[in-house]
Amino acid sequence: MKEASRRFGRTAVPVEEARNRLLAHIVPTGVESVPLMSAFGRIAAERVVAADPVPHFRRSGMDGYAVRSLDTVGAASESPTALRVVGEVACGDVPEAALAPGTTMRIMTGAMLPEGADAVVVLEAVATGALPDGTPCVLLRRPAAPGANVSAVGSDVSAGSAVAVPGHRLGPGEIALLATAGRTMVNVYRKPRVALLATGSELLQPDSPLVPGKIRNSNAYMLAAMVASAGAEPIPLGTAQDDMGIIADALKEGLEICDLAITTGGVSVGDYDVVTDLLHEWDGKLLFNKVQMRPGSVTSAAMRGEKPLLALSGNPGACFAGFELFARPLLLALQGVPRPATRTFEARLAEAFPRTNAYPRYVRGRWWSEGGTLYCAAGGDDRSSRMLPGLGAECFVVIPPGGTGTAAGTLVKIVPLHM
Repeated sequence: MKEASRRFGRTAVPVEEARNRLLAHIVPTGVESVPLMSAFGRIAAERVVAADPVPHFRRSGMDGYAVRSLDTVGAASESPTALRVVGEVACGDVPEAALAPGTTMRIMTGAMLPEGADAVVVLEAVATGALPDGTPCVLLRRPAAPGANVSAVGSDVSAGSAVAVPGHRLGPGEIALLATAGRTMVNVYRKPRVALLATGSELLQPDSPLVPGKIRNSNAYMLAAMVASAGAEPIPLGTAQDDMGIIADALKEGLEICDLAITTGGVSVGDYDVVTDLLHEWDGKLLFNKVQMRPGSVTSAAMRGEKPLLALSGNPGACFAGFELFARPLLLALQGVPRPATRTFEARLAEAFPRTNAYPRYVRGRWWSEGGTLYCAAGGDDRSSRMLPGLGAECFVVIPPGGTGTAAGTLVKIVPLHM
């Protein structure tokens, strides 16, 4: 009787509330220093400011000729202005002299402008020639505006501005700015270690021959990939039969060496869904055991000490949804991301969705823009037991509850997926 009440007497909480209950217990992992070459995708744990402006000298944005814009006033096709060529500036060079009136220097992209110059005329816009004394010159057929093709000091990054801030992912742009700021090491949050346990006496290893009544364990491999995509380190615990003692021992061992544990299977209402019983009887705190969502309404979460356990459905579609809506934000929070809640947008449903449910349904699908309008579509018959709709999925299409189905053209929420 007690077991039946645990399975069927659950109180479903909204997705956002369940996520907030979980995130309220999360403290970021420790900090480690890593080489900049290895920092891509990591979450910064320090604020880094530029000590110097970028660029720290005026540099040319194009191959051409450095000029004084005043010397080019009045230049026209019918009466070109001739400027004496007095030198050349390559990248890395420091001009030997200032640019005198009536003169120019050949200059390369990224090279330092000589004093006196305030513009660069692109190579294609000049003709070369010679003055009466034989000195090389260029002929300009139109004036150059002050600052044309010139990167001013600090025009990219001003001294004292932040090039990395805590809680933000280090992408290629951040990596480049850190290198420009003189950093070869950067402090980042340690990657969370995630214990993964697949439960179910029916599970076989992927290389095992199929036998009646058994299935190959796909969820553990899917979860390992998703954990890695969230910047964390998956620690597989293997599989466990539907035995509460075996599962409890495996989880205790996993939580001793990891920052959190994720299980798949055993949380539904069947007689052998022993994870449900475990969450009521172990030495931990149950946060929720039912969520207002389909698939995956039986998604559950608990704390054991300071470490969370997220119990996901054994159905692949429900397991996928539970990870994206709860595990991914949790992993980002562990890495110091300040607001890791799932982002949503609105899009028009391109095709009618006939199925109805008492809870919002998170359907794997795709989204696109057409004529300035965002559209979305479900990826086929997305039932919780099916894996194929996850192939190439770009988002969840959130089908509202109730009604008699959702008509094409309805404005619905979409949740982008980040694989």
